[in-house]
Amino acid sequence: MLRRVFLTLGALAVSTVLSVPAMAQSEQAQKSFPQVLMETSAGTVMLELYPDKAPKTVENFLAYVNEGFYDGTIFHRVIGNFMVQGGGFTEDMNKKITRAPIMNEADNGLRNRIGTIAMARTNDPHSATAQFFINVAQNSFLDFREKTPRAWGYAVFGRVIKGMKTVNQIRSARTGFVNGMKDVPIEPITIIKMRQVK
Repeated sequence: MLRRVFLTLGALAVSTVLSVPAMAQSEQAQKSFPQVLMETSAGTVMLELYPDKAPKTVENFLAYVNEGFYDGTIFHRVIGNFMVQGGGFTEDMNKKITRAPIMNEADNGLRNRIGTIAMARTNDPHSATAQFFINVAQNSFLDFREKTPRAWGYAVFGRVIKGMKTVNQIRSARTGFVNGMKDVPIEPITIIKMRQVK
């Protein structure tokens, strides 16, 4: 009888041990984040987004992605030791019409580090619409400090998980003045299409 009890307890222990990795895998699957594949004329980039940190920003970005808004737009501002910015202009430098601006979520704890993606905006902290940039330097001066117009920062909402080689190729583009705007690549770098990976 005693031996049967020990065998039952042993089997229970083995069962518990075996179920822990399965539970860990299940939790990991629940923590999977949306991904977006960006195909550009310079190569492809895979982005991972963080709705747990920047829910409104990710929702807004994915809405533009899924309606094909970014297809055919260009990287219109490239500063090699700073960032590459896109998502607002067509190849002939026409500005695309966007939806209403969103609230700035820069106070989410994410930092403007190399390879992160953040929302571009004007001097108004809550003016971001569709334009985004990928940091190619440690741009800590863009991070949230306090809720004032000068210190609100720029909302990071994801990062590059594949394709930094492509991003570095974009950052190396020769730039100049085009239609009165500076830091525009002389040879257009086009976002061919952007799609959410299911």
